Amino acid sequence: MAKQHQTRSYLTWMRRLTTAIALLLLTGCLLISGETTMIDLQDGSGNLLTTFVGAEGQQERILDVGLPATELQVIVIVGVESGDLALSLLQPEGSVVFTVAARPDLQVTRSGSVRTNERGQLRYTVNAAAARNGSYQIFVQP
Repeated sequence: MAKQHQTRSYLTWMRRLTTAIALLLLTGCLLISGETTMIDLQDGSGNLLTTFVGAEGQQERILDVGLPATELQVIVIVGVESGDLALSLLQPEGSVVFTVAARPDLQVTRSGSVRTNERGQLRYTVNAAAARNGSYQIFVQP
């Protein structure tokens, strides 16, 4: 009987440890299903459009504009049928320039200036919580 109790305690402890490790590994992870991304960029101007069926989590992404250390005019449009979806544009050092958060069944638009990093990349984060049938679009122009 005591051995059975020790085995159960050990299994419970291992299950909790495995869950904790899995949560640490998934931190900063965006799980997204049915994702389609189209990018149309020429001479540093253009757009990125991403649509998806479902999304959960958070991830930093980049758009390679090809213009190093350049101030860009950016327009972001975010929409989601249900759940929460937000997109944050980042300066090269990581500070947030602005965040656009979608409301269910309502597209939200915001514009501003963002600087690319020394590799010509525009950095942004996508945050989703139970997001369904969503999209985001980023328009850029030097």
